[in-house]
Amino acid sequence: MIRFSPRVSALAAVVILTPAITGCGINAIPTKEEAAKSRWADVQSQYQRRADLIPNLVATVQGAAIAERTTLTQVIEARAQATGVTVTPETLNDPAAFRRYQAAQGQLSQALSRLLLVVERYPDIKSNQNFIALQSQLEGTENRIAVARRDYNEAVRDYNTSLRTFPTVIWANTIHGGSEPMQLFSATAAAQTAPGVNFDALNPAQPGGAAPAVAPGAAPAAQ
Repeated sequence: MIRFSPRVSALAAVVILTPAITGCGINAIPTKEEAAKSRWADVQSQYQRRADLIPNLVATVQGAAIAERTTLTQVIEARAQATGVTVTPETLNDPAAFRRYQAAQGQLSQALSRLLLVVERYPDIKSNQNFIALQSQLEGTENRIAVARRDYNEAVRDYNTSLRTFPTVIWANTIHGGSEPMQLFSATAAAQTAPGVNFDALNPAQPGGAAPAVAPGAAPAAQ
């Protein structure tokens, strides 16, 4: 009978058991966690790109003589707040931190939407080549943000599911016992409502309380 040394037996056991252990999902949790963190880096990259575009966009609009200045101030303030709130890969499982981050980015999105609505009233700005280029870049970035957020959510759902399903739930409660679910992006209440803009400052009341002029072919307002 052939006898093997303890060292050879241990090595043989490792060779035999490694595929079995790997196949049962012991590495699935850290692999999926790293994938979700990578997708989060993509989200942050696109948000940073948007933040970098805003100063030039604001400067271009500031150069025009627009009556509505409050909107510009709101964009500047929202950008400062959004860039001041961060979520690191290590805090992706912190609901409060994630809500603050999402809220700050949502407020900036709303402020930008209001700014673009204001610009619609100024043909000179709309035809400015710098503004056209910046608006195009901003729209492209918003699309990339949407894609990055979707990919991140998909990666997080996959990771979170692995913490609750067999056989990976075994490792989640033993070897990877410190693993916690990550937070998902969700639509905010503000995102469900189109931003409103008050153009009263652009249409001041006529002297003497006269009614605004009626466009040709339009019926006069009821008395």
